[in-house]
Amino acid sequence: MKMISRRCPICSSDDASRVFAESNVDASKLDAFAFASRKVPEYMHHRLIECPMCDLLYASPLPERAELAKAYQEAAFDSGVEAHYASRTYGRFLPAICERLPNRAGALDIGTGDGAFLEELVAMKFTGVVGVEPSIAPIAAAAPAIKPLIRQGLFRPEDFEPGSFNLITCFQTMEHVDDPMALCRGAMQLLKPGGALFLIGHNRRALSAKLMGRKSPIFDVEHLQLFSKASARQMMERAGFTDIRVSSFVNRYPMHYWMKLLPMPGKVKAALIRFAKAIKLGHLPIPLPAGNMAIVGYRSSMGVSPM
Repeated sequence: MKMISRRCPICSSDDASRVFAESNVDASKLDAFAFASRKVPEYMHHRLIECPMCDLLYASPLPERAELAKAYQEAAFDSGVEAHYASRTYGRFLPAICERLPNRAGALDIGTGDGAFLEELVAMKFTGVVGVEPSIAPIAAAAPAIKPLIRQGLFRPEDFEPGSFNLITCFQTMEHVDDPMALCRGAMQLLKPGGALFLIGHNRRALSAKLMGRKSPIFDVEHLQLFSKASARQMMERAGFTDIRVSSFVNRYPMHYWMKLLPMPGKVKAALIRFAKAIKLGHLPIPLPAGNMAIVGYRSSMGVSPM
């Protein structure tokens, strides 16, 4: 992939001297699932810089946008079961968010995958529901009633009418985009006054990340930045959001999925996953704190100019 350098994508700091880790990417070991969701980790990452101003960990250099778009478009998909478990977990935040919204007309899910969360939105009586997904394979796997709601491609604010959504969601995607500030500012433009942006992301300061170090699955070739609660909050503030809430939560997945994330030899892991999928116990849902955080911010009904 063609690579380009950049400053911190949140605060524009150009202090590139704080190298957290050099790149260990071996392109020969990347397969069709390298840019897929909830894959078996390769434990590879780009050169990572730790921003002293906003606490973001970001990749520089990183692949050009056109290269990323092609990689995501062609990515494989085999995580429909896990996507629905995740969507049910994220859906538990909706009642509290909906209490603050003017109404439930207009909802957009960025990086929607097979549309699992669109099903949650429809169940919560949102209207005008739409998803955006760059990968072809998950859209093909979407439920027949959901597939027409999904647009294939990268998220572009100009593809939507400004002020047309009460809720915009973006789950486990902010780490993947080359300009997370542009995504947040674009979301601000598309939200109605009083509308909310709801994000899910990895917390690089979480206990699980500290314990596993660079063997944590959050260090991945797909991840162009990793947030802490501080950097996530600063991103939302700079985009103009108010009443920002950042909180940790517990994920719930089948045992065979958790096995994917364990740092062990590939052949041993593959055998364990096959065995777990073959027995009833392997499909048992297990709640664990995986180091994820929920980030919610609102567009002021009075109007706020982004920084």
